[in-house]
Amino acid sequence: MRIVLLCGGSGKRLWPLSNEVRSKIFLKLLPANASNAGNAEPSKESMIQRVCRQLEEAGLLTFASVVAHRSQAEITLHHIGNRIPFIAEPHRRGTFSAIALAGAYLHAKQLAELDETICVIPADLYADVDFLSTLCQFPSVLAASGAELALLGVKPKHPSTQFGYIVPKPTKQSDPALVSDAASAAPSAGYAMVEQFTEKPDEATAARLIDRDAMWNCGIFAFSLQFLLDTMVRKALPTDYDELLACYEQLPEQSFDVEVVEKIAAAAVIPYQREWKDLGDWNVLPHYLGSGDSNVVGAGSVSDDSTGTHIVNELQQPIHVIGVPNVIVAASADGILVAHKQAANRIKSLRQDGQRPMYGEERWGSYSVLDYTLPGQQPQTVTRMIEMLPLKHTSYHAHQQREECWTILSGTGEFIMEAVKRQVQAGDMLRIPAGAKHAIRASSALAYIEVQIGTEIAEGDVLQVTADWDSILRSCKQDGDDPFSTKT
Repeated sequence: MRIVLLCGGSGKRLWPLSNEVRSKIFLKLLPANASNAGNAEPSKESMIQRVCRQLEEAGLLTFASVVAHRSQAEITLHHIGNRIPFIAEPHRRGTFSAIALAGAYLHAKQLAELDETICVIPADLYADVDFLSTLCQFPSVLAASGAELALLGVKPKHPSTQFGYIVPKPTKQSDPALVSDAASAAPSAGYAMVEQFTEKPDEATAARLIDRDAMWNCGIFAFSLQFLLDTMVRKALPTDYDELLACYEQLPEQSFDVEVVEKIAAAAVIPYQREWKDLGDWNVLPHYLGSGDSNVVGAGSVSDDSTGTHIVNELQQPIHVIGVPNVIVAASADGILVAHKQAANRIKSLRQDGQRPMYGEERWGSYSVLDYTLPGQQPQTVTRMIEMLPLKHTSYHAHQQREECWTILSGTGEFIMEAVKRQVQAGDMLRIPAGAKHAIRASSALAYIEVQIGTEIAEGDVLQVTADWDSILRSCKQDGDDPFSTKT
């Protein structure tokens, strides 16, 4: 069985911490499953780190890949490294297109067999390890049921309007093989055939569906690779990976639920009654941030009479809440949110007006935008604080439409420009003309201010040469001072 971790989202529901690039799966807010004895500060992990750790504990990580928009490649590598393949979408075209691209990749690049089971799970999954172990039942359920598609269904706790519902066929209800044993230490291996799918009903309809033993659709699908490729052919999509990439921009926005799940002729569902949560909004997430004084993450405090209030603060400035119950206060470089928890979902309706993300993560570390010029002003400038992790490096690359000026604040490293290498340390200033190929490697934790100056500053203005440091070193002519640098 192959596992595809599906990443995506617009970053709206957990704004201001999340944005288009740093979606909720990359927020390091969850308590890590490790002993913190003697540590004053418990370690934290992101949703994608958590699900990868759990897949590894279940013995499934070696069969996994992750698919996401190419803009999330660097931040994904920052969180999970090169542990599993990253399948880059050149454009956002919905869950069906992303799953199709992953299937074509597995077939062409990893030589997956046509009869292998493909299991798609959301990267923001929050569940126990038994939940992930249940995935191993999918191949046998598909074979035994004759279904084209199998899903995992969770027993609802209340009539929610936030989830789709899976209604099982009302046959053989007395057969214990079709019912999940809630008292068992692990879920049963049973399944039921699906009678109906209903997408996010109103509360009254949800209550009626629950009376029919409906389950929440938690967005986990399993099918054979052959089924996926056949579906792509029926929709006139190329099954060749490179051909699909070439036409990806022309694809319409397509949902897997709409294009496949709701039209399927035969589907099966595995019931599950243990822990599963959707941590997709500010009303739910704060309850899973850890134990102890977990109503405050970051600098700040909440008074005793501010019952149910949580602070998540990424800024250095403290936030104090006094006498205000049941609110979420979230602060980052992108903005500040103060909302009653029951109304926090209204954040999705706020206009962001194309705001530039003020914080980002790369495979080598992170950056914070300190200042930038408004549209229409010339020249354009962006000032960033760069923080590199020890022994990490950037790629060897160039920018055609901007020059850069760097001021090293702390740490040491190796800087290469146009095949000339030099050592850098606190106090060094580096000027990088437009078109100059350059890279930097941190010998220790390295921080510097980067000022970008040009007629147009765009994320796509990057000419990549190589990301391999040994290859970069081999290109160097000699050690020496960069002729464009000065020292304070």
